[in-house]
Amino acid sequence: MARVLTPRAEDFPRWYQDLIAKAKLADNGPVRGTMVIRPAGYAIWERMQAEMDARIKAAGAENAYFPLFIPESYLKREAEHVEGFSPELAVVTHAGGKQLAEPVVVRPTSETVIGEFMAKWIDSYRDLPLLLNQWANVVRWELRPRIFLRTSEFLWQEGHTAHATREDARAYARRILHEAYEDLMVNVLGIPVVVGLKTARERFAGATATYTCEGMMGDGKALQLGTSHELGQNFAKAFDITYSSAEGGREHAWTTSWGTSTRMLGGLIMCHGDDNGLRVPPKLAPVQAYVMVVKDGEGPGGPAEAAQKLCDALRDAGVRVALDDRTDTPFGRRAVDAELRGYPVRVEVGPRDLAAGNAVVVRRTDGSKSPVPVADVVGAVLAALDADQQALHDQALAHRESRTVEVSTLAEAIEAAATGWARVPWSAVGAQGEAEANAQGVTVRCLLRADGSVPDSEDEPDLVAILARAY
Repeated sequence: MARVLTPRAEDFPRWYQDLIAKAKLADNGPVRGTMVIRPAGYAIWERMQAEMDARIKAAGAENAYFPLFIPESYLKREAEHVEGFSPELAVVTHAGGKQLAEPVVVRPTSETVIGEFMAKWIDSYRDLPLLLNQWANVVRWELRPRIFLRTSEFLWQEGHTAHATREDARAYARRILHEAYEDLMVNVLGIPVVVGLKTARERFAGATATYTCEGMMGDGKALQLGTSHELGQNFAKAFDITYSSAEGGREHAWTTSWGTSTRMLGGLIMCHGDDNGLRVPPKLAPVQAYVMVVKDGEGPGGPAEAAQKLCDALRDAGVRVALDDRTDTPFGRRAVDAELRGYPVRVEVGPRDLAAGNAVVVRRTDGSKSPVPVADVVGAVLAALDADQQALHDQALAHRESRTVEVSTLAEAIEAAATGWARVPWSAVGAQGEAEANAQGVTVRCLLRADGSVPDSEDEPDLVAILARAY
């Protein structure tokens, strides 16, 4: 396997690119910065979508769809927003063979267009809260693209809500942060995340507060995996999102927005992948058990028939299973491909093991191989899936803890960020120190209270800052 992928310790970026190519997850698109997500990669994204969509709906939001093209004037109505996105915008000036009277922007995010329709749909306090989500593609012109992590077009969900009070908006932004984002990342993706508040320098353009989920990757760098924003009344005032209060007055709504994207796929690769390929947490895996016919025997009752029966039994037990009976392809090549794809469990069925009444259960997380009586395979697979879901999370958490250091000065934090994360008093950094760190390629990933909870403001006393290099 060492010859299939560049070792992570030797060249982590090259390993990442090798894995994406060899596991057939994605390819570069024909326009610089775009990507083609191949079936193996898209199957994982579909599972992420399904799990995230269920959590978003459980929080009360409903799915809708808004246009890809947004009038340029919409973005200009919220000055900070358009300024923040200006370098990344793709603008259409000609269509149908003619110059457009007004240029249109290819959707970088949808606060503006959704704000326009919120203003149309909201009249009374009885219309609030309005909780919307859409699954879509967005375009942000990327100068330094990297598949899944930074591409000019990517897939995501973006939620947009309007509320009667600031307190309700804040509570909902945090509900999504914890109940949808953090829960999915920790309990399904197996990625332990630090959840905190972004600094003013790092927050979303036009927001009053940005909350983030930050994961540590295999090389010690941070990756922002999802964000939730309080927008205050900035967009409500720009787009006249008002409602009649119970007292009869006219009030501006308070809005939020929040999003996660195909960047989570990049995070999954870099958090759990090893020198043999991807390792997909069982709860997420499109294929949890991969049943392989090693070599077929003669007549009925051979490995092919036994493998099919095992597939049926596993499927009946609720396991997502696939059968590989391609005995005309060398078994070693098929096993390498299965390792690269990160299938949590392989069940290998060959004549020799079957003659002894066994199949071989191979666990991707630790590489162990165990002969198991055929009658016990389903139980062994179910136990392995449960254990390895937790094992991947625990390994990632241990890695993060081993690469995170407590320091007391900005200089120490910047030094520590060369190999991992630094926890430092925010009072020792501040806005000036943050600018100094940025100049050296280090960012403040988020701010936390001393007890690890999420602060309301960066002005709270005794906050802790997480500094790191990041993707």
